[in-house]
Amino acid sequence: MKTTIILLLSCFFAFTTHAQNSKINVVVIGAHPDDADVDVGGTAYQYAQMGHNVLFVSLTNGDAGHFSKGGGALAKIRMKEAEEAGKRIGVTYKVLDNHDAELMPTLELRHDIIRIIRNWNADVVITHRPYDYHPDHRNTAIAVQDAAFLVTVPNVAPDVPALRVNPVFLYSHDNFQKPNPFQPDIAVDISAVFDKKVYGMAAHESQFFEWLPWLNGQLDGMPDNEQERLEWLGEMRLISITPDMRKSLAKWYDSETAEQATAVEAFEICEFGRHPSDEEIRMLFPMLGK
Repeated sequence: MKTTIILLLSCFFAFTTHAQNSKINVVVIGAHPDDADVDVGGTAYQYAQMGHNVLFVSLTNGDAGHFSKGGGALAKIRMKEAEEAGKRIGVTYKVLDNHDAELMPTLELRHDIIRIIRNWNADVVITHRPYDYHPDHRNTAIAVQDAAFLVTVPNVAPDVPALRVNPVFLYSHDNFQKPNPFQPDIAVDISAVFDKKVYGMAAHESQFFEWLPWLNGQLDGMPDNEQERLEWLGEMRLISITPDMRKSLAKWYDSETAEQATAVEAFEICEFGRHPSDEEIRMLFPMLGK
């Protein structure tokens, strides 16, 4: 017991020293190019503006999500769009060459994720929840969860040194209710940077202005000019702020921010990673109110 306590204290002090003396390293892992932008784009922009390091990862190349394009040609388009999106909000974008709509939580994928998290020296890892309509989203969540502890185990994927301090693993927001609804443990006010988030998302032209409108029967009514497209995309992707989100905003900011916020990104703490204190969360999310 004494040894365990000493080890835990050692990890905490190592984290505290790292957080106080260096940049915060964040990895956002989505199933497809654009998933990270949708879920974390505003928070990521704030991290980048404060000088911290954010990596967006797509575990598939997006080569299936279109009505008239596909395969390698579509994958190249999605890759270029992701690179442009990263430039717009100041993050690094990495797209793995796995087929869209075929992702499975294999041992190989788990090890790829472990290496990515270690190489980025991640303090925070954000991904989908495992309850989702899309199998790629569900399998991304499973694969990241399976990596959550193993990133600290030296004999797993030993070609990349293990992390000494386990990152905080978080789920991004969704509206699915079963088996458990989303819990906004952390809420970030992105009202002032929502337009920056939308501008970054708009780089994924084949997704937001072609594929999704086609799916929804809206393709013929899509605006032609950039400003109207940005306004359309912002309206489509502005989530409703729930009472629980406003309660979380009040905790991390203040009651005035909770009442006046017009755009928010919320995150649920995954039990499989490190269990952070409120003090740690404030260090890891320096954009939160004091």
